[in-house]
Amino acid sequence: MDQPVDREAIRREFLRAYPCIGIAIFISAIDQTITATALPAMAAHFGVVERISWVVVAYLVAATIAAPVFGKLGDAFGRRPMLFVAYALQAVGALCAGLAPNFEALLAARILHGFGGGALLTLAMALIGESLPPRERGRYQAYFVACFMSASAAGPLAGGWLTQHWGWQWVFLGGLPLVGFGVFATWKLPRRPRLGAGFYFDAAGTVLFTIFVGALLLVMDQAQRLSWDALWICVPLALVSAAAFLLLLRIERRVNDPLLHIPMLTDPVIWRTNALATCVAGVMVAMISFLPLYLTVVRGVPIATVGAMLLPMSLGGGLGALCSGQFLARTGRNMLLPSIALAVSTLALCYLSAFMDRVPLEVLPWLLALVTFGSGCSFPAVQTTVQVAAGVGRVGVATASVQFMRNLGSAAGTALLGAVLFGAFAAADSELAARFAAAMRAGREALAALPGEERALMAAGLAGGFHAMLAGAAVLMGAATVLAWRVPLRRV
Repeated sequence: MDQPVDREAIRREFLRAYPCIGIAIFISAIDQTITATALPAMAAHFGVVERISWVVVAYLVAATIAAPVFGKLGDAFGRRPMLFVAYALQAVGALCAGLAPNFEALLAARILHGFGGGALLTLAMALIGESLPPRERGRYQAYFVACFMSASAAGPLAGGWLTQHWGWQWVFLGGLPLVGFGVFATWKLPRRPRLGAGFYFDAAGTVLFTIFVGALLLVMDQAQRLSWDALWICVPLALVSAAAFLLLLRIERRVNDPLLHIPMLTDPVIWRTNALATCVAGVMVAMISFLPLYLTVVRGVPIATVGAMLLPMSLGGGLGALCSGQFLARTGRNMLLPSIALAVSTLALCYLSAFMDRVPLEVLPWLLALVTFGSGCSFPAVQTTVQVAAGVGRVGVATASVQFMRNLGSAAGTALLGAVLFGAFAAADSELAARFAAAMRAGREALAALPGEERALMAAGLAGGFHAMLAGAAVLMGAATVLAWRVPLRRV
């Protein structure tokens, strides 16, 4: 029988930790999307149109590396002191990015910014696992997932407004007051005993992990270009990444206190749940990245309206997380609802792949919300399942594994589905696809200046690419569904 739960005591513990966790998640989430609408202004300011994507890539690489490092440090020294370190990195990174005199300085600042953001998200999610019993985690995690989705949706809108009225620098500087609130909320957290006695920092593992992740994400970034020039960059980077990964596995099995706990990561519950998270993140980030292009070029939606049309996606994800969290708290069945909801998302993607161009614009956002509802259902279940399977002593490392796989899935999914999208376009008409790519690199104004007939042909070619991309997204979501049904731990 289930043990009785003092829900009032749990609620008090939750309310003590909520301000700290909520602000940390909000900051890390909005940082990942607020730069999207400011990138053209940055490119124009520094004159680096061809390299502007590195602003995003630099942040993603740093955030991915920060996840296991700060997960391990949080387990050893406590979440509270590490949160102060994360906020310091976040503040310095934001300040340096806002005041960057050149593009190279901006990239260096974004690396610091990414370390802070990745650390905040990992420590915040681990703090949930530390503060709440497993069954109740789902109930309260859902609110944080809703916070994450809302911040992700608000990011592009806020970035566009700040860039238009105050300049792109305030995309970074405007977040400093939030950091101040976060530090204050962290100060109010209860002090817990430090566990760092005898702790060994796995420096070799950290260096190899950094090389592995950095080279791998750069490969994925270059692979989206679908050019022979990119191939000459991808192959050496892929070899470096593979060599670093093999050396990393060898070292991590020998050291006493490894950065990556290999036996834990190969547990069937953990690797299947993490693989599920990877597939879901890949689909969701790719759709958020490419749907604005579809809406503006293919369906003729004004750019100012695109954010509002994508808002139901965020609402669907948040609602899915709330439902899944409540179901988990009441029944203890962690994977039942996600298994069903992900299957529904897969069917919705299959339908969109076949009939997206025929779906009325007023209906399309709600079909997209149905897709994200299934994804949202998986979020609390994934986090709770991995933390329970890992055990109390490895909550930080387990949480970091989820964040790492989600970041990796975001990069891999965007690269893979982007390659499918533009590859299908190029396969249908390579010359037209090349002209479209050149027009996009020159900015949306250049695309709008093209003759109407040529724009119509490009829109038709792009629509065909989106059909292929959504079919690929359905395959990934189907893989996530199979993995959800095959996670051995079914009740917490």
